[in-house]
Amino acid sequence: MKFLRNFLDTLEPNFTHGGKLEKLYPLYEAIDTFLYTPGEVSQGQTHVRDALDLKRMMITVVAALGPCILMALFNTGYQANLAMENLGVTSVDSWRGTVIEWLGIGYNPSNILANFVHGALYFIPIFLVCNIAGGLTEATFSIIRKHEINEGFLVTGMLFPLTLPPTIPLWQVAVGIIFGVIFGKEVFGGTGKNFLNPALTARAFLYFAYPAQLSGDAIWTAVDGFSGATALGLAAADGMGAVYQQYDWLSCFLGTIQGSMGETSTLACLLGAGVLILTGIGSWRIMLSCSVGALVTSALLYSIGSDTNPMFGMPPIWHFLVGGLSFGIVFMATDPVSASFTNKGKWFYGFLIGFMAILIRVINPAFPEGIMLAILFGNVFAPLIDYYVVNANIKRRKDRGSLNYV
Repeated sequence: MKFLRNFLDTLEPNFTHGGKLEKLYPLYEAIDTFLYTPGEVSQGQTHVRDALDLKRMMITVVAALGPCILMALFNTGYQANLAMENLGVTSVDSWRGTVIEWLGIGYNPSNILANFVHGALYFIPIFLVCNIAGGLTEATFSIIRKHEINEGFLVTGMLFPLTLPPTIPLWQVAVGIIFGVIFGKEVFGGTGKNFLNPALTARAFLYFAYPAQLSGDAIWTAVDGFSGATALGLAAADGMGAVYQQYDWLSCFLGTIQGSMGETSTLACLLGAGVLILTGIGSWRIMLSCSVGALVTSALLYSIGSDTNPMFGMPPIWHFLVGGLSFGIVFMATDPVSASFTNKGKWFYGFLIGFMAILIRVINPAFPEGIMLAILFGNVFAPLIDYYVVNANIKRRKDRGSLNYV
């Protein structure tokens, strides 16, 4: 690695001020800091000294996403292989089929390796297109604004593919992430200044712009001619009786069900939540208040019941087992930039998201997955919540005479 370090040091003068490639310095700096810890450190008493920098924070979040990533690879392949077995299909007429036949692993849903490989052949292209398109967008804005490329996209580029179905066209992945980066972050000044979650902004854009590729029964399993509703879709259409016939709580908890690639496993989300809480990266207050808001709201609606809306009949705990509620609570609602930053505000912010997610799910069965809109709704109100919390604190301190003005 010393050779690589020396090679990068040799190239650096070309990209620094006065060099031939000065305008491309953000690209050089991004590669250098991705491979090595920056050599520059802050000096002086005005800086907060902390071992946690932006790179370490983002890498920790990606590590917490590890179980969801593994489940995305496994379950995508498992659902495809299982559907092929049920349909009697023995091969896939595409480049994916050529790769699988060359590896000689087959399409057996009982073969763990076959499931991982088949799933990876769908997930990895989506992941690569997302990061290439989004990364180029970030780099373009960095060059124009003459600032370094921030590591914030590491998480956005991982979250967004996990929220997508495996059958989505790759060009839509590129369009979606470009829209999310530009209108969810860059127009507000870039990483740290955005008030909307970029990954959710991209997901919402695709949902409303191309609903056929983001909804319906034919998008969740990567097999032509196979159609199967998600557990949440079944509940909205036919009630919990239809869900109980096709799924049990254990398969929903483990994530071996149809759905967006990285959102199906509640267990994987809980493991990720543990990592984020133990490392102090994710707010346990937001996760807990979101969960309480969802439980209270779902329990209230469940107790009311409805003769015309089957979603009223979903038991509260099942809301966490189906759809993307658990994934959204752990990885999306806790975004430190777009969420509330005051401790008291986090309680209100989280409860609002949990309340809105269940309200959208149950009251509007035509849009059964409400966590996406609920978090974006919470993002919009987070600054207002913090404003009132801060001002209430100032007023309280002023009233008791502990606030001095210099």
